[in-house]
Amino acid sequence: MTVAASVTALEATFTAPVASFRNPLYSGVQVQLPCPPPSTVGGMLAAAAGGWQHVPDAFQFAMAFHAQGRGVDLETYHPLDAKGRPTTPVPKDREFLAFTTLTVWITDQPDRWRRILRRPAWPLRLGRSQDLVGLHLDTIELVQEAGEQRGALVEDAPGAGGTALRLPTALRLDRTRTVWGTYRHDAAGTASSAVPGSYRTPTGQAVSLLPTTHPATAEA
Repeated sequence: MTVAASVTALEATFTAPVASFRNPLYSGVQVQLPCPPPSTVGGMLAAAAGGWQHVPDAFQFAMAFHAQGRGVDLETYHPLDAKGRPTTPVPKDREFLAFTTLTVWITDQPDRWRRILRRPAWPLRLGRSQDLVGLHLDTIELVQEAGEQRGALVEDAPGAGGTALRLPTALRLDRTRTVWGTYRHDAAGTASSAVPGSYRTPTGQAVSLLPTTHPATAEA
């Protein structure tokens, strides 16, 4: 009988009562994404570390996301004219997600990231939110076997479930270049397909490492 290899991972669970992730592919309208892009989550982790200079270029993580509800409120919008000058602020509808849970798995230096997240350098917020996140940290063993996709964000591939999303993976520090990727996410968290090449948590959840979000990847 062959025993599957295992790896120790930090499982960080972030919660926020309200969060909003604007789709950058649309300008002039507030279209919301059903989950945070990898670049948003990578940026939050870098903020915890004190900046990207404290994060290795090849750093990777896996993530899953779920929101219990959604709604619409009003947000002050500050449009620019054709020459980039500020114009009169106007109210616009803003879609938001409610009672959100983001789970991040880190297999590279999990003990270091536990220390970082316990004492983050900057306040941590999830997307466009006025609320600080709640955070629970745990150390778990991942088995090197394919797990069920459920609410995981995974790279688009045959057999992957959920909605196809074009999302920012990494941004240059001066925001002049974005690296995009195509991903799949099931907002209901019920996708039952096995994710090839993933790890599996003790509950069977797939842990699929995403491409690095470090700004260095957008420099080329």
